[in-house]
Amino acid sequence: MSAAKPDTALDEVHILWTSEGMSCDGDTVSVTAATLPSIEDVLLGLVPGLPKVHLHNKVLAKETGAEFMTAFHEAAEGRLGPYVLVIEGSIPNEKINGDGYWTSMGNDPVTGDPITFNTWIDRLAPGAWAVVAIGTCATYGGIHAMAGNPTGSMGLSDYLGAGFRSAGGLPIVNVPGCPVQPDNFMETLTWLLYQAAGMAPMIPLDKQLRPTWLFGKTVHEGCDRAGYYEQGDFAQDYSSPKCLVKIGCWGPVVNCNVTKRGWMDGVGGCPNVGGICIGCTMPGFPDKFMPFMDQPPGGAVSSTMTTAYGALIRRLRAITNKTANAEPKWHHNGPKLTSGYDPRWSG
Repeated sequence: MSAAKPDTALDEVHILWTSEGMSCDGDTVSVTAATLPSIEDVLLGLVPGLPKVHLHNKVLAKETGAEFMTAFHEAAEGRLGPYVLVIEGSIPNEKINGDGYWTSMGNDPVTGDPITFNTWIDRLAPGAWAVVAIGTCATYGGIHAMAGNPTGSMGLSDYLGAGFRSAGGLPIVNVPGCPVQPDNFMETLTWLLYQAAGMAPMIPLDKQLRPTWLFGKTVHEGCDRAGYYEQGDFAQDYSSPKCLVKIGCWGPVVNCNVTKRGWMDGVGGCPNVGGICIGCTMPGFPDKFMPFMDQPPGGAVSSTMTTAYGALIRRLRAITNKTANAEPKWHHNGPKLTSGYDPRWSG
C-alpha cells in the first residue's frame, strides 16, 4: 500500500477523535491502558521527535458541550491546523433512518438540529492529514453490523470507499480489535505522527488496511499453547492449560498479535488467560465466527489428524526428554577416565 509523501513536515497536529458512531467507547477506555507509548506521554511531548499533539476526545476532555465541539466545527470550516481524524464505532446507514437519524454529535449552530455522525465524517475526512479507524466496529462494522441489524451499519472503508485518500495521501488506517489492543493503536498513531513529522516512511498496510507488523501473523503463531496443538494435546474445558481449538478457539486462522504482545504491559491476551479467540480483529467478525465456543470449521479434521500423529510425537519426545534429563555416563568419580579423551600428543 503506497501513497504520496506529504511535502512538508508537521510540527503540530490535532487529533479529532469521535466515538459517536455505533459505539460503546470501549476503544477509548482501552487506549488509556497503553504504555508503548502511553497517550499521556504523547500529549505531554515526552516522545522525542513527535509533533506537538492536541487531543479532542469527549471521554478524555475537560471541555463539555459547545466548547468541546469548537475544534470539530473549526476543522469542518477549514480553520483548524493539520489534524488526524480517529473514528470509533460503526457507521450506520442514514439513508434508511426513516423519519429520524441513527446517531449524531452536537448541533448545528444555526438551526439547532442534531448533526449526524455521517455528516461529520463527510465534512472532516477529506481534510484530515490521516484517517484512522479504531476498533472492529469502525474498521469493518463489528457487532452493530451483524446479520439482522436494522441500522445497515458498516465499517469506515465501506462508507468512504476503498479508493479514499486523506489530505496527506494516505488510505484509511484500520486498527481492529473488540476493543482495540491499546499498544497496537498507540504504536500505529505514533508511526503516523512520526510520518507527519517527516521522520518515518509510509506506514505499511495489508489488503485490509491493517498495519502489517501488527497483523501479519496469526494468534496461533504467537500462542503459548501452540506446542500442545502440534502434539495433538487438546483442552477439554477452560481450566486446562492446553490448546483450546477443540473448545472453539479460532487462533490458527485469525490475524492478531495479542498472544505475543499481551493486553496490558505484556500481561494477558485471550488464549494466554484461558479465553478462546473469537476472531474479533477480522473483517468477518462476528458473523463468520458464530456460534462462539463451537469448534471452527475444519477444526475437527485438523485436530483429529493432529491427535493421531501428535500421540506418537509425544511418546517419542518423552523418550528423548528422559534421555536428555540424564547426565552423560562419563560423569563419575571412578578411578578411570571414560569420556573418550584421546591423549594423542602425550609423551
